[in-house]
Amino acid sequence: MNLATVIGIPFGFACMLVAFMIEGGNLASLVKPSPFIIILGGTASALLTSFDMSDVASIPKLMGAAMRSVVTKEKELANMFVAFAEKSRRDGLLSLEEDLQSLDGNQDPLIKKGLRYVIDGTDSEALADLLENDAAIYEKHKKHEAAIFEAAGGFSPTMGIIGTVLGLIVVLSKLAEPEKLGEGIATAFIATLYGISFANLVWLPIANKLKLKLEKEKRVKEMIIQGVLAIQQGESPKLVGDKLAVYLEAKDRGALESFNEA
Repeated sequence: MNLATVIGIPFGFACMLVAFMIEGGNLASLVKPSPFIIILGGTASALLTSFDMSDVASIPKLMGAAMRSVVTKEKELANMFVAFAEKSRRDGLLSLEEDLQSLDGNQDPLIKKGLRYVIDGTDSEALADLLENDAAIYEKHKKHEAAIFEAAGGFSPTMGIIGTVLGLIVVLSKLAEPEKLGEGIATAFIATLYGISFANLVWLPIANKLKLKLEKEKRVKEMIIQGVLAIQQGESPKLVGDKLAVYLEAKDRGALESFNEA
């Protein structure tokens, strides 16, 4: 689990509620069903109008994905490509067939796809275009997922304003009962509170987290493409390692260099 996300959302709501109580607020006064209906229902309606049904239905799954960390293992990936480069130079590209069959199912499918075309003797330019297009399509798909939450983050505050306006209409219709005006106005503004809170504590942060995960996944795919093309062009294991080392954190580059020198 990604503890930053798991902790961040409830921590934000908790800070807001604690501050409210410090100022003498009553938490029970914030629990109103009508603002929830307006905010969540209105946001869902706007999303359904803006996106496909399948996109909106995927929101719980995407929220779960935002709660999980991306395990990329760049160091292991770099070492694997260096080993592939060494084996292919020693025994030929066809020797990688056995490694393809034994690849872990958790590995990025782009590895197996790229090496399969290398073994089949695909032209390097055509192979680069194929793999880069695959990565670009993946990126567009992931950006679309983040866009759903960005849109929700835009709709939610607006729905809060609509809820407040509706509440004020109800309040103004009861001017003959001045003793109820204060409570009515307070209730009306709860909708704005809900709308802004959900936008800035849930929808937009999750969109940002999905985009952050995408950046990590893009780096891995760029690394895979570099590794596959280097093997296809018959480059030395040392050169392959040096090319892939730039994708690693500084603390992991030494281990890769030691591997290359061994």
